Amino acid sequence: MLKPMIFRRANELGEEPLSLSNRFCEEYLVDMADLQCLLPTHQPRVSDHMEQIKDMISQIINNDCAYLIDGDVFFSVDKSPNYGQLSGQKLEDHRAGERVAVDSRKRNPADFALWKAAKPGELSWDSPWGPGRPGWHIECSAMSAHYLSFQFDIHGGGIDLIFPHHENEIAQTCAACQESGVSYWMHNGHVTNNNEKMSKSLGNFFTIRQITQRYHPLALRHFLISAHYRSPLNYTVSQLDSASDAVYYIYQTLQDCEDALSPFQGGRLKEVPEQKDKTVRITSAARECISNLRSEFQTKMSDDLNTAQILTVAFQEALKFINTSLNMLKKKQQKQQQLSMIESLIAVEKEVKEVLNILGLLPSSTYLEVLEQLKDKALKRAGMVENDVLHLIEERTLARKNKDFSKSDQIRADLTVKGIALMDVGDGTIWRPCVPVEQEHNALPVEQTASTTG
Repeated sequence: MLKPMIFRRANELGEEPLSLSNRFCEEYLVDMADLQCLLPTHQPRVSDHMEQIKDMISQIINNDCAYLIDGDVFFSVDKSPNYGQLSGQKLEDHRAGERVAVDSRKRNPADFALWKAAKPGELSWDSPWGPGRPGWHIECSAMSAHYLSFQFDIHGGGIDLIFPHHENEIAQTCAACQESGVSYWMHNGHVTNNNEKMSKSLGNFFTIRQITQRYHPLALRHFLISAHYRSPLNYTVSQLDSASDAVYYIYQTLQDCEDALSPFQGGRLKEVPEQKDKTVRITSAARECISNLRSEFQTKMSDDLNTAQILTVAFQEALKFINTSLNMLKKKQQKQQQLSMIESLIAVEKEVKEVLNILGLLPSSTYLEVLEQLKDKALKRAGMVENDVLHLIEERTLARKNKDFSKSDQIRADLTVKGIALMDVGDGTIWRPCVPVEQEHNALPVEQTASTTG
C-alpha cells in the first residue's frame, strides 16, 4: 500500500518511495521464511497494478458512486446502503474530524479518497482525472478482484482494519460490482507488550529480528499460535521462555524417538520365522492416543482455527506416550511385544509430526540442528558460552565427589536462574535450556520437562 508514511519516510532517508517499499517487502519475506510461513501464490504490489486500480475507479464513477473534485476522486458513502455492515457502525454515529481533519470539499465527511491528486514533488501516475496516486482502500479491492475475482472466500487482516479500511473496501467493491462478496472475514488481535498495544508512537514494540536474536524462530512461532488469532496476544519474556522450553521438549522427544527406531530397517523389526503367522498390531494405548490427538486437533481447528488449545492436552499426552514407550523399549521383552511397541511408536510419531507440519512447527532442518540452535539461544540469553557451562559441570562433579553438596546444589541453582538446567544421566551430567527459576510458574508440567534427558 502506498500510504503517506512511506512517502514521509522515503523523504527522510533520501530514497525513492518504491525503492524503500520494495526493500522492506524483501526484508519481510526473510522474516516470514524464518518463521516457516508459506509464500502466497501471488504477491501483488500496487505500483504494478495501476491499470486495474484506475479501471475499478472508473467503474465506480460510471455507477454514480464517486465524484471528482480538483483531481481528487471521492467515494460517496451515501450511495452505499449497507455501509457499516462489517463493523456494525452507522454513518450517523460518525463524528466529523475525530480521526483526521475534515476536507470541506467532501459531500459527506465520511467520504473517502479513491484517487488523490499529485502534490508537488510526490510520486504520481497519469490517470483520466489527472496525475496522482491511489487512495489507501482502493488498492486492496482492485488487486483482490484481479487475482481472486469479485467473490472469494477469506479476507484477513488486523482487527484495527475493520473500520474504516475493510468497511470502505466492501463499499467500493460493491459499487464496482454488485455481485461482489467475501464469505469469511478473519481479523487477528493485536500483540501487546505488558498488556499495552505495541506501537511505534509508544516505542514499546519489538521487531521479529530483535526477538529471534535471542529466541529460535520456531519458539516465536509457537508463542504466536499460543493464543486464538482473534484474541490479543501479550508479549512477555516469560511467555517466550515457556514457548522455547516447549519446542525444545517436542524436538528432543522426536529426536529420541528417531534414535530409538533408527536401528530397525524402515522403522520396523525384521520378523523372525516363528512370528510370521502373527499380525503385529499397535497397542490399545497407542490407538487411544492417536484417536484423541486426531479428534482434538480436528475439533479445535474446526472451531475457528483455535490453535491455542491444540498443543495442550492430547498433544502432550502423545509426547508423554512416546517417552514412556521409549523407556519400555529399553527393557527386555518378548519379540511380539517389542514389535508392537515399535509399530505403536511409529504410528504415534507420525500423528504428532502431522500436527506439527500443519501448524508449521515441523523443522525444515534436523531435530539435532534445531536443538543445538535452541541451546545456542539459551546460552546467549544467559550471557554464557558452552565452555562456561562445561566448566561449571566439572566443578559440580568435583564438589559432589568431595561430598560438598552445598556447593554442588548452588552451582545447579545458579545455572537454573539463568535458564540452564543440569541433568544427571548415568555417570555423567548434561545440560539443556529451561525456563529461568523466577519464571517457573510459566513452565511446562514437571512430568514433561523431567523426561527430556536425551
